[in-house]
Amino acid sequence: MCDTLVVVQPHCVLFAKNSDRPPDEAQIIDWQPAREHPPGSFVTCTHLRIPQARRTHAVMMSRPSWMWGAEMATNEHGVTIGNEAVFTQHRVPRLGLTGMDLLRLGCERASSASEAIEVMLDLMAQFGQGGDCDRHGSVFRYFSSFIVADRRRAFVLETAGPHHAIEEVLDARSISNGLTIPGFAEAHSDKLRTWASRCRLRQPRTQGRAMLASGPKDLFAILRDHGPVAEEKGRIDINPIVGGVSGTCMHGHGFAVNVQTTGSWVSRLSPQGDRHHVTATSAPCLSLFKPASVHEPLPPEELGQPAFGRADSHSLFWQHERLHRLVLQHPERLLPLFESERNQYEQRWLLSPPSSQKAFAESRVLLQRWIELVTDSLKQNPQTKWPGRFGTAWQAARHNQRIGL
Repeated sequence: MCDTLVVVQPHCVLFAKNSDRPPDEAQIIDWQPAREHPPGSFVTCTHLRIPQARRTHAVMMSRPSWMWGAEMATNEHGVTIGNEAVFTQHRVPRLGLTGMDLLRLGCERASSASEAIEVMLDLMAQFGQGGDCDRHGSVFRYFSSFIVADRRRAFVLETAGPHHAIEEVLDARSISNGLTIPGFAEAHSDKLRTWASRCRLRQPRTQGRAMLASGPKDLFAILRDHGPVAEEKGRIDINPIVGGVSGTCMHGHGFAVNVQTTGSWVSRLSPQGDRHHVTATSAPCLSLFKPASVHEPLPPEELGQPAFGRADSHSLFWQHERLHRLVLQHPERLLPLFESERNQYEQRWLLSPPSSQKAFAESRVLLQRWIELVTDSLKQNPQTKWPGRFGTAWQAARHNQRIGL
């Protein structure tokens, strides 16, 4: 359950993605420098070991902590890629390169969007696409669609078994968990699973809003969208059964569907210089979009090294997740406690970007203050919105106890 979009403008390209994954799967921002590799060397991807390229570019990526591949990434040349799980009529092999592996390999090996597509298609032809994309004991394999962008152009690449289709983006485009390229979608889509992903609700809404976007601030708003119910009634649409999957900003702990937005990313790509904004945390509706750069890697202690399936109080991801789980108890009452301050910081950083290290350090101070505000409010008024046995607050509390949050 993800959403990716791109807007091609005369002087720049805007890119945005929400990555939606299991709630206990921490996502991290990772930097890899440009490297020269000796002839005959190999690289170990998520499930396969393949020959390494002679040279790889400097890359910044957002990836699940256990996975080699990335959910979204950019490189020193402005090549920026995001992927989506798509449900097709073709069986997904047990072993292969995952869509996330292909995404990272495309950024590491290409200096333009069109070259990245060539790299990814060549790797798919050699090694196939496949392998489990979940680490929760269930078999979850899928083919992928991609938005592949650089500083001047963008493309949609959709895959289904050995087949693929490419469409150049001329204005604005969004993709979700279903095939969208005319002809290709009708020929290869699994209509039932595509319908169940609710992407047919999210993608047209995201597409319409992308057509009106003019800058990163508009993309922040799109990634924070909770869907039509929230817009109409002024409340977050979180269902105790399926969680919150009707908008791009998803919240887990539904009884039947348990995914949430675990990482968010916005880029403005331009020949005059790229600007990237990442949350490095879940729930963009509660998070700060912080400036980040391929050329300014943060030291490991700044973000921490969050483990899979276990809360780590030293990592930014899990510190923020504590805030997220608290706010889930009554989002309409608790989010306004700090929403205005968050927006002020983002506006300031857009107008005058600080160093990434300074922005992340400031965000940690703000996060601790917001946790205190929310905790005090809950002590004064402990009533939660979903107190029932399978309510969201109950599910989150049960999950928190299991992972030690």
